[in-house]
Amino acid sequence: MDEDKNFLRQDNNYRTLKAFKKAECIYDVTYYFAHTFLQSNDRTVDQMIQAARSGKQNLAEGNIDGITSREMELSLTNVNRASLHELLLDYEDYLRVRDLEQWKYDDPRCVQTREFCKNHLDSAIFRQKIKERSDETIANIAITLIRQCDVLIKGLIEWKKRNFIEKGGIKEEMYKARKNWQKQNGAYGSIPYEGHGYNRGNGAK
Repeated sequence: MDEDKNFLRQDNNYRTLKAFKKAECIYDVTYYFAHTFLQSNDRTVDQMIQAARSGKQNLAEGNIDGITSREMELSLTNVNRASLHELLLDYEDYLRVRDLEQWKYDDPRCVQTREFCKNHLDSAIFRQKIKERSDETIANIAITLIRQCDVLIKGLIEWKKRNFIEKGGIKEEMYKARKNWQKQNGAYGSIPYEGHGYNRGNGAK
């Protein structure tokens, strides 16, 4: 109904979100990394892939659920962030226990990786590039992507909070829409019901 546009969000295309695109890159990189550098019977394989999947899927689900529940949207977006932090720890653990290097912030390799990850949101590019990289390099690429995605998600959460404070939840917007309808359609805004068993005289069956 056209009236729904008065209070139901229409900006629910999660695929346009930079955070979602970056989360998709993280998933694709993690899928390759886990299946390439970890033993197939290692529980970490499933854990890392599920964390990466949750980081992507909850962002999408939260955006869709936000049409009717902004509280649920915020909750799922926070779950998304928590999943990515779990994945971040897995990558850091991988490097540490194998005596591999986690690049420092001012390391030229880290600077170059940050710039590349900042300017590329197409997961296909990462799927192609990582096939030529070592496990240490891929882990550091993933860490960079996760940190950048976390910044985007934090900004998204703050925006959602401000939006909720300014506009309220769906119930409040539905109430406002109904009050506006009542003003336009009479003092009470009631719609006569002429269905089965209704008596116009006294409203009794």
